[in-house]
Amino acid sequence: MKILKSSEDYLEAMLIMKEVHGYIRSIDIAMELGVTKPSVSYATKRLRENGYITMDKDGFITLTDKGMDIAAHIYERHKVLTSVLIQLGVNPETAREDACKLEHDISDESFDALKRHLEKNNEQK
Repeated sequence: MKILKSSEDYLEAMLIMKEVHGYIRSIDIAMELGVTKPSVSYATKRLRENGYITMDKDGFITLTDKGMDIAAHIYERHKVLTSVLIQLGVNPETAREDACKLEHDISDESFDALKRHLEKNNEQK
């Protein structure tokens, strides 16, 4: 299944919103991603049509199982890549920004190797 990078970013932001606030609203997504409310409206419409999210009558968003799988996958990549970059001496803010770019394009093989490396380093501490 191929999903657009921007859709992955929206799903990841939604997962973060759910963890931070306990709910997901379009306005919070717009603020988190630094995009306009109309952009969020367009994206959420696409995500709903593709079965990644649902939205209730009050505008609260829920990730479907399908949407949660993608969001969790991308968020794990983001956290691991950020940690590896920080361990390599990269400034935390730069590490987060670069991880955001890398999380979409890195192969599963390379990501798994980085994850094993991170886990090995954390065990040695």
